[in-house]
Amino acid sequence: MEGFVRSGLAVDLVLLFLLAEAVLLWGKLRGSGQFAAIALGLLPGLCLFLALRAALTGASWQWVLWWVALSLPAHLADLAARIER
Repeated sequence: MEGFVRSGLAVDLVLLFLLAEAVLLWGKLRGSGQFAAIALGLLPGLCLFLALRAALTGASWQWVLWWVALSLPAHLADLAARIER
């Protein structure tokens, strides 16, 4: 189990489910205008999972910081969109 986590495969599995969720929602909500809001809500989590994967797989600290930093504007954009609704 330790190897599964340290290799990043555990995060890859979560990312696969996140992608499947996005594809299913896109198929169901296509044309309704709701998918953009949902995708914006998924983006900060995606960034944080990519930061976790970078940290677990031994990527340089710059990659970890990049993904964490990118999650903030994604979160703020999602928050602003929710406040407007």
